[in-house]
Amino acid sequence: MGAAKPSRSVGPRLDSYAQIADGRRPMIAARKHLLLIGGGHAHVAVLADWIKRGLPCPRVTLVTPSQTLRYSGMVPGWIAGQYARDVGVVDVGALAQRAGAALVLDKCAAIEPDPGQIVTEGGETIAFDIASIDTGGIGRASAILGEDNRLIDIRPIDAFVSTLARSPVTGRVAIVGGGAGGTELAFALRNRTRGTERAEVVLVTGSDGLLPKFAPSVRKMVANELNRQEIAVITQDAQFADGQFVVGGASVEPFDLIIAALGSGAPQWPQAGGLACDQDGFIAVDAQQKSISHPNIFAVGDVAARQDRAIPHSGVHAVFAGPVLAANLRAVMAGEEPKRSYRPRWNNLYLMSSGDGSAIASYGPFAARGAWVAKLKHWIDNRWIAKYAALAEGTDQGL
Repeated sequence: MGAAKPSRSVGPRLDSYAQIADGRRPMIAARKHLLLIGGGHAHVAVLADWIKRGLPCPRVTLVTPSQTLRYSGMVPGWIAGQYARDVGVVDVGALAQRAGAALVLDKCAAIEPDPGQIVTEGGETIAFDIASIDTGGIGRASAILGEDNRLIDIRPIDAFVSTLARSPVTGRVAIVGGGAGGTELAFALRNRTRGTERAEVVLVTGSDGLLPKFAPSVRKMVANELNRQEIAVITQDAQFADGQFVVGGASVEPFDLIIAALGSGAPQWPQAGGLACDQDGFIAVDAQQKSISHPNIFAVGDVAARQDRAIPHSGVHAVFAGPVLAANLRAVMAGEEPKRSYRPRWNNLYLMSSGDGSAIASYGPFAARGAWVAKLKHWIDNRWIAKYAALAEGTDQGL
């Protein structure tokens, strides 16, 4: 292992935070330090709340490894040539600066809930009174499939984008994972190049099959579109064995590139630090997103697992949980009990781009396909990005 990289602090010093915007808040909040760990989708909403309503206390820090957050929902559009590479990027650093929070560009490597501190990869120790964790999950391609130099994990998303940008993506390409993410990637890669250079794409779903958590009508529509675009589907489990890509016990070589879209894995540091976690290592939280073992620590998004109800690890849930988390953090910093809970709708609208100017909509048992769905997805995605761009730039009046 190489030497630890130093962390970089941006913005105000930890002892010179912005003043409380609302002078009616109790003085107890002024003595506490609130630490955001990770710059994920939910924490972006928390920063937006602070920009609009003021900090919940004068001592606030955001620790995140990157100045920006890449919105994963627009990555397939970039692959298919519909967007420039950095269109779907939120300037988290600018949001933190405008909110008045200190920014530390580093990654959390360990947490010590008692007495309350983290250690970053750069070796910096940061104490906290209240912490909120939104780091996202980690890739698990190698753990499930094995090692191979052709294998690319979609997590972390920035590394995936950088790697794919350097790859010609021609020849035969396999996508491993039959969820919405893997399906969209298969469509996007099939449409990345045209003519004779167009890649041959194979979608390896695993034994659970194509889109196992979606309605039969949606699965049928997507299967028809995959067939129309000549994307082969293999509904068997895959792994590497003796340098070969093996599916269903038999080699399916040759492949030039293999991309894993296998869902989030849990980082090791929360459980190693003593936070209560579920059987898969995700931080166990209650209905208010509080750790069930340490009520001064909140967690949300792919790194967390609600214990009161099952909520899938999906970006849509992290986005909707963000404002709820913001309200609960504001309450606890005011010395009150957090009461808000994110309750998913009976169903969520999923819009899957088919890479060719069309998209497929899924809402419970309902399915639809067409260019109008793609336009709707484009409008929703760009509206979300534009909202945070305006907040970062200070041009959000009237939003």
